Amino acid sequence: MIGGIAAVAGIGATAFTKDSGRSELALAAEAVRAALADAGLGPRDVDGMVTFTMDTSPEITVAQAAGIGELTFFSRVHYGGGAACATVQQAALAVAAGLAEVVVCYRAFNERSGRRFGAGVQSREPSAEGAALGWGLPYGLLTPASWVAMAARRYLHTYGLEPEVFGHVAVTDRRHAATNPAAYFHGRPITLADHAASRWIAEPLRLLDCCQETDGGQALVVTSVERARTLARPPAVIIAAAQGAGRAQEQMTSYYRDGIDGLPEMGVVARQLWGSSGLGPADVDVAVLYDHFTPYVLMQLEEFGFCAPGEGGAFVESDVLPLNTHGGQLGEAYLHGMNGIAEAVRQVRGTAVNQVPDAARVLVTAGTGVPTSGLLLGADG
Repeated sequence: MIGGIAAVAGIGATAFTKDSGRSELALAAEAVRAALADAGLGPRDVDGMVTFTMDTSPEITVAQAAGIGELTFFSRVHYGGGAACATVQQAALAVAAGLAEVVVCYRAFNERSGRRFGAGVQSREPSAEGAALGWGLPYGLLTPASWVAMAARRYLHTYGLEPEVFGHVAVTDRRHAATNPAAYFHGRPITLADHAASRWIAEPLRLLDCCQETDGGQALVVTSVERARTLARPPAVIIAAAQGAGRAQEQMTSYYRDGIDGLPEMGVVARQLWGSSGLGPADVDVAVLYDHFTPYVLMQLEEFGFCAPGEGGAFVESDVLPLNTHGGQLGEAYLHGMNGIAEAVRQVRGTAVNQVPDAARVLVTAGTGVPTSGLLLGADG
């Protein structure tokens, strides 16, 4: 149990753009330095680093570029965006075990100007993961949008819904992005009519159901709650953290489960977060849910028990739970969910652009359709 032992003490990011003009290493180093400055710490205070397996900037290289010295802990988490909250979990575990005192989690990429994850499978070395993808690739399931479209279509069929139900997520995200100066879509809200008029990408997904592509970096500083209390910013206490993979789990193509109209991997995370924290949906003030594709936001709300299966769209439309107050990956930036964790920290601090009054507990999730992770962050005391 790591609840209440560690906290996020600093957050930092680069500008979110479509063409950074810099290397991914330069983006990572800038984000790390910004997060340390936000916490009131220096590079020499850091002794641990955590990132994603698909990051092109290794921990030791980022440490050198940012002026960080010796490391006693370094780790990488697999499964793309599913790793986001797990990086913080790894950092908290290291702090709780005494393996490191100050751990930086980071993610940086040129996802628009460089490698575009939305392009899907182009070339791949033989692997067990590749074999799983091979069942769908010959039939045209080549991109993340096409993989998610299969589950989205089944979801609509199961609950007798139309694709317009996904528009509530897109409209909510873009409403918040419109008032967030850091968001790529700042000043550009959309309506349900805009969503319905956007072109098909892979039916039933339209353009406005799919997250953007972004160049940028985001970093977070994790240390003990005790040390965080002495630093520059109020700590965002890690109340609970969890990872989850479901039965018959694959990366985005888990079509051989008993049903594909839900997200069992997020159900695994939800049960752990609620169980270890003693909290439940009614205790959450803000939710920052991974929104690479709108249908998976609805399924996450259902897995966490905010509403019954099939009712996610109506729940978002009711606007009873503040959702993705930074604009999400649909509206602010696609940083594999790390910018969502930063938004949760701002909400707890009371410094968010779209601040929810008295926000004391924030739920954050990582990428879905893959083995995933989640966090509950809270105000100190």
